[in-house]
This record gives sequence, structure tokens and C-alpha cells, in this order.
Amino acid sequence: MLSFFLTWIVAAVSLVITANIVPGIAVVSFPAAMVAAVVIGLVNAVVRPILTLLTLPLTIITLGLFLFVVNAISLSLASWLAGAFSIGFAVNGFWPALFGSIVLSFVSGLIGRFVNADTLSQ
Repeated sequence: MLSFFLTWIVAAVSLVITANIVPGIAVVSFPAAMVAAVVIGLVNAVVRPILTLLTLPLTIITLGLFLFVVNAISLSLASWLAGAFSIGFAVNGFWPALFGSIVLSFVSGLIGRFVNADTLSQ
């Protein structure tokens, strides 16, 4: 249960950092980032595998680079869902979604590596 909460916090912190780095991505507050992290997690768990399967031929032709577009679509969909529920998370366009998905994965992986190193050493 602790790892679930740590993963959730890491995702929310990563989202706030990404919003500060990438213009076109906005997060109103940290609680909004926590809810947006849940929305992103749900989109990644439900919609992203379907998109990945449907775009598999294009992904193979582009040697996997189309997965960046799939990630951008997933982030945009999460933003649209967050906007529908007035959560306070917005992505304004395709390019911020594309760069934001890249930065979000990098920042999340970097923070996750430090959090996992700290929890394993205890």
C-alpha cells in the first residue's frame, strides 16, 4: 500500500514539474495534480493499450517512434477528461502534449529512481 501512495505522489510531483517546464501545460495546484495523476493513470491503463494495439502497424513502420504520438494522445485525453470534471489540469495543443509526455516520463523515471533507491535502502 505504501508503494501505491509513493507512486501516486511521484506522479503528482512529476506532473507539477512538467507543468513548470513545458509551456502549454497547466496545473492549478498540487491537489489538482494528484487528481490529474489518477486520471492519467486511468487513461494509461484503459485507453493507451487499445491505442497501442490499433496503431501497431504504424508503430512498427516508424520503428516505435509513433508511440510518442500515442503518449501525446493519452495525455491530451487525460487533459480533456480533467477539463470535463473541472480538475485544474490542461494541455493546450498537440505539441505541448508531445513534449509534455516526454518530459513527464523522464521526470517521473528520475524521481521514481530516487524514491525506489531510498525505500530499498531502509
